[in-house]
Amino acid sequence: MNSPPTIVAALPAAYRERLIQLARETSFDAGARLFEEGGRADRFWVVRTGIVALDLHVPGRRAPVIESLGHGELVGWSWHFAPHVWQLGAKALHPVQAWEYDAVAVRALCSQDPVLGRAVAVWVGQVLAHRLHATRTRLLDLYGPSGGGGS
Repeated sequence: MNSPPTIVAALPAAYRERLIQLARETSFDAGARLFEEGGRADRFWVVRTGIVALDLHVPGRRAPVIESLGHGELVGWSWHFAPHVWQLGAKALHPVQAWEYDAVAVRALCSQDPVLGRAVAVWVGQVLAHRLHATRTRLLDLYGPSGGGGS
């Protein structure tokens, strides 16, 4: 499956500019956890530099990395859908610089401008579809009939 669209590919410049007004620059050291599966999804990030690994809790096993995200990619989609709970975990593999967005503020902006809101929803939906596919593929690789399962 192809990579999900980056923010540049997904949103017209005017919408990116409106969103960037809500962002704050942030950074994470290598090894830092951005969020844990099951936690409150009240923000999201767009990676500027570095790599973020998405992982999945598997009882009795080390959390497998589902996907690695880089420049321009959306980290977190759970903020967009109630009940706003993280479905995966995320960890900085290398030092990361990112734009951080407050989910409540972005959802309010999307409500105020339905055209922008639709563009954001389509982008997040495309990312979600990609992540579901990546998760399924990774879990089959690890735990399917021919998978090693011993990570």
